[in-house]
Amino acid sequence: MSISESDVRHIAALARVGVDESRIPTLVAELNGILAHMDVLQRVELSPAAADGTSEQGMPLAADVLGAVPLLRERATFAPAMRDGFFLVPRLATHDAAGASEDE
Repeated sequence: MSISESDVRHIAALARVGVDESRIPTLVAELNGILAHMDVLQRVELSPAAADGTSEQGMPLAADVLGAVPLLRERATFAPAMRDGFFLVPRLATHDAAGASEDE
């Protein structure tokens, strides 16, 4: 299968995309290169296991564990204060340099 200049014009019109006439031959060559590569990929032999991404063993599953994952550090070490249920963290130095006030 190959793409012609009239195909490019037709697709551009359907997509309502303006394409410069001088760019059409380049697009035809690029699209035909892509289609040629797809033809090469179609000829690659796939084993039955690789065709659908599975094997007889299947994928190992993670253990179903209930409960929250504990934090490695105490919350107070990285967010020592809270207000209205939100963590209060120190302001970044880059925010102070940009002129942001402490109230923001």
